[in-house]
Amino acid sequence: MHMVESMAYAGQRPWHGLGNKLARQQSIEVWKKQAGMDWQIEESEVRYVTGSHNIGTINAFPENKVLYRSDNKKPLAVVSKRFQVVQPGEILEFYRELTADNGFELETAGVLREGRKFWALARTGQNTVLRGRDRVEGYLLLATACDGTLATTAQFTSVRVVCNNTLAVAVNRGEGAIKVPHRSQFNPEQVKRQLGITVSAWGGFVDRMKALCERPVDPDSADALLRRILTYAVPNAAPVVNEHAVANVRALVEGGGKGSQLASSRGTAWGLLNGITEYVDHHRRARSDDHRRDAAWFGEGARIKQRAWEVVTELAA
Repeated sequence: MHMVESMAYAGQRPWHGLGNKLARQQSIEVWKKQAGMDWQIEESEVRYVTGSHNIGTINAFPENKVLYRSDNKKPLAVVSKRFQVVQPGEILEFYRELTADNGFELETAGVLREGRKFWALARTGQNTVLRGRDRVEGYLLLATACDGTLATTAQFTSVRVVCNNTLAVAVNRGEGAIKVPHRSQFNPEQVKRQLGITVSAWGGFVDRMKALCERPVDPDSADALLRRILTYAVPNAAPVVNEHAVANVRALVEGGGKGSQLASSRGTAWGLLNGITEYVDHHRRARSDDHRRDAAWFGEGARIKQRAWEVVTELAA
């Protein structure tokens, strides 16, 4: 079952093998069309019928509005009258100046859940190589949803090339992302200012990655750290260790994971972190690859990775 409605990509085929392949450095207009993001979210007042269907009365509910697609008229959500819509095209427009003048390059963009969520991901041009072979590249992700499930979110992300693992890069006083709630107007220029100079965020991130490569972690310590990170909440009780996840990550760290035998990873805090990110991005239980990727970017998977980053960087401090 795919959550992806439509998407386009440049470069390697994405996680589920779907989408329109583009040559590199296409225009924003081509991306909008090929990613299925060339439609608008329209608004209409909520109405309901009282009485029988034949002689009923049509009434208005002015506190809310219906959002629907301009192309096929399908409903997307019922939201508050105060809800500020961000259009699919605005997500790609955000990158116009960045791709023209700042060396960014769009890599994937598309629509999830019949139009309720949409995103674009661009390579920033920043990268580093750890211990001679372990390449990590910088990306900028922008996503939003029109059904209240996601604020408009701009997030610097790293991708470890050997295994395609993703990890949030902290910006702006350590925050993982810039989030604009839908009760506020989305101002792309203000968000870019809040993101700040990408080089400074990336430089600090590289320093921390290198420190993790230098920090040895023995198997007993690794096990204890995994048990701190891989827990799930239980109502009115202490968090419970997810033993299934701990066993899976341990196997990835001990040689089963992609890149786990590289000098940067073997027996290090960086290797432990990548065992967790590989588990969340590629192996964690989910209804489909799309659901897993959605959770790894925006949901519980992203929270697990953020907690893992905090715990292992504290170890290497």
